[in-house]
Amino acid sequence: MFDPKIWRAIPFSFWTLCFFVFGTVVGSFLNVCIYRLPRGESIVHPPSHCPHCGYSIPWHLNVPLVTWLWLRGACANCGRAISIRYFLVELLTGVVFAACWFQFGHLSIFVPMVHCVLISGLIAATFIDFEHYIIPDEITLGGMVAGLFLAFLVPASHLSFPRGLPLRSSGLAMRDSVVGMIVGAGVVYAILRLGKLLFGRYKLRLAPGSRVLFTETFLKVPDQELPYEELFYRAGDTIRLQAEYVEMIDRCYRKVQVCLQPKQLRIGEDTFDPEKVPHLEAVADHVMLPREAMGLGDVKFMAAIGAFLGAPAVLFSLALSSLIGSVVGGTLIALRQRAWSSRLPYGPYIAVAAVIWVFGGYKWLRGFP
Repeated sequence: MFDPKIWRAIPFSFWTLCFFVFGTVVGSFLNVCIYRLPRGESIVHPPSHCPHCGYSIPWHLNVPLVTWLWLRGACANCGRAISIRYFLVELLTGVVFAACWFQFGHLSIFVPMVHCVLISGLIAATFIDFEHYIIPDEITLGGMVAGLFLAFLVPASHLSFPRGLPLRSSGLAMRDSVVGMIVGAGVVYAILRLGKLLFGRYKLRLAPGSRVLFTETFLKVPDQELPYEELFYRAGDTIRLQAEYVEMIDRCYRKVQVCLQPKQLRIGEDTFDPEKVPHLEAVADHVMLPREAMGLGDVKFMAAIGAFLGAPAVLFSLALSSLIGSVVGGTLIALRQRAWSSRLPYGPYIAVAAVIWVFGGYKWLRGFP
């Protein structure tokens, strides 16, 4: 069944179309993952349904690409709009699957399938990170396991660097996979720690006499509300301010430092449980906020990419993603769509760089033949 001669006897363009169609089906499943994984929901049950009215979508109204166009991007039951993201993910996945076959189909049927698995994870991670600023462990940790397993089964999916030739030994491919995971996790974690040391605090300047309100879910300053979930990544992250005046329900302070962590509140020498402080208001002219250069999800994400592609791909992806992120971030700031202190997801730039590596980026490091 998997004899290469039989596969070559069928027109190459036919298999390209098959990969495209199969990719749209996988893209439909990725839409389920993108919606449900960040919410902690099962990707198996219940079946596909409208996110607005819960209408269970029958199979004949769940055809990739076609159904969204036929219904003009609306639910067949309630008529409410269905995000164009569903259509774009299906189309993107189909195109990329076809490109994988076009690029690697001459090697074997299995090599493009391995890269399709990798890119499926990259697509899901990209859309989740853009919306929720997280990359679920199901993608990162699962990607590490899958990358190592597939390196053993399909060693040709790993390239011998710098020659750019497919590896034939399962042992060598697994070695590259393990080294890729170690380098990916190690390098990005080192950058994370260095970034935390150098840029881990941001000084938010306020007008003299500004009132700062600590609520149960966010920090309120005169012109904005800052959710704690966007400020606290670790137990040691701290919001600091030197207050002229602090008011609580049962006491007041003057000229005292306030330090708020996820599990502890310190006002001068006194310590409190934040969950038991219903009201806290302070007057200050600045607030020191915790800030992250990268998240632990990016560490695991790069390790998963290393498991699939090896250490050279990790270094390439890290360098190119930094360049892409700088260009995108700088452009958004120039267009006043983002502030300097705004949080940007980094996973999508890593994903784009990894895809560029897959489709020939490795040639940039060894020179074009």
